[in-house]
Amino acid sequence: MSSLSAAATATATRLLPTVTTSASATRLSYRFSLSLSLSSLRSFHLLSRLFLPQKSSLGRFSSRRIGYSTVPSPKCSASDPEQLKSAREDIKELLKTKYSHPILVRLGWHDAGTYNKNIEEWPQRGGANGSLRFEVELKHGANAGLVNALKLLQPIKEKYSNVTYADLFQLASATAIEEAGGPKLPMKYGRVDVSGPEQCPEEGRLPDAGPPSPAAHLRDVFYRMGLNDKEIVALSGAHTLGRSRPDRSGWGKPETKYTKDGPGAPGGQSWTVQWLKFDNSYFKDIKERRDEDLLVLPTDAVLFEDPSFKLYAEKYAEDQDAFFKDYAEAHAKLSNLGAKFDPPERELSEAMKQKIRAEYQAVGGSPDKPLQSNYFLNIMIVIAVLAYLTSLVMN
Repeated sequence: MSSLSAAATATATRLLPTVTTSASATRLSYRFSLSLSLSSLRSFHLLSRLFLPQKSSLGRFSSRRIGYSTVPSPKCSASDPEQLKSAREDIKELLKTKYSHPILVRLGWHDAGTYNKNIEEWPQRGGANGSLRFEVELKHGANAGLVNALKLLQPIKEKYSNVTYADLFQLASATAIEEAGGPKLPMKYGRVDVSGPEQCPEEGRLPDAGPPSPAAHLRDVFYRMGLNDKEIVALSGAHTLGRSRPDRSGWGKPETKYTKDGPGAPGGQSWTVQWLKFDNSYFKDIKERRDEDLLVLPTDAVLFEDPSFKLYAEKYAEDQDAFFKDYAEAHAKLSNLGAKFDPPERELSEAMKQKIRAEYQAVGGSPDKPLQSNYFLNIMIVIAVLAYLTSLVMN
């Protein structure tokens, strides 16, 4: 297959809501909190920077709750915002006729899933950069069959030339989840494409279906991406969509009573009965394992065998809302791994993040567990301290 040219310019976009944080402002207020040396002041400052809604670049206040759409907002230069919106509508029509939800999800995942957090340089670090359009990467064993997904999207790419491949792959993946009944995903766009096949990652960064030690293998692969056990289990839940075909992956039956008549091309073995519907049935079916026509891979079974994985798998089997919430966050995080955005994202350095984390932990909290604080009391303490310092200066 010939290499497909990279798309490049236009205006940048990202989806509502976005949270922007000024590194300089963070440093200033961080130093201010240190100078006051008050636990309550430090607590208030850090909580407000890390956990309270921040004003976005579009003048609205945003938070972390689920319920955002993949519809792009007009602020991007790697991909044109209007073309992104139109491409999304074309993808929705494609899904109605080709029933290609599973393979489009897989395409986005596999483009992003090569990310290595231990490599700083782009594009050597891998991730969501559109490299999967090149033949050398499509030939990787884990990507068997994904050339068909690329063929489905290529007419859309040619129609909307000012959308990058990196954005198109993630847009298609997110749209497929939502159109199958899944949660709204807090996506953003503006990913830059790699320019040639020489920038593709080496083979072996994606997970295997049947490794000798499934739990250890999953952690090796996903920890390398910077993901944790909860995110591993949540992302595994996307197997509620799709089928495994033995001619592509070496796993599954040629057909079952659930796949012999399609929709789409018949055949393969699905993880769930309704394999084009996104819900939590994957976890229920893996837990019960009562139907021999449903697929259970070693990396599926281990979710209810490993103690840490099982904690989340049991939760998702019982609570679909919890699964949707965690899945939406994990999918969005995966879709951004390794990506270079245009315009560049303004982020705190790792050193500054560690300083803030250490300061927050010094008052008994952690970024994953907010402190039980009286914000109004903290505000009053800050005002009182400032008033006292002002009086000293005036005198």
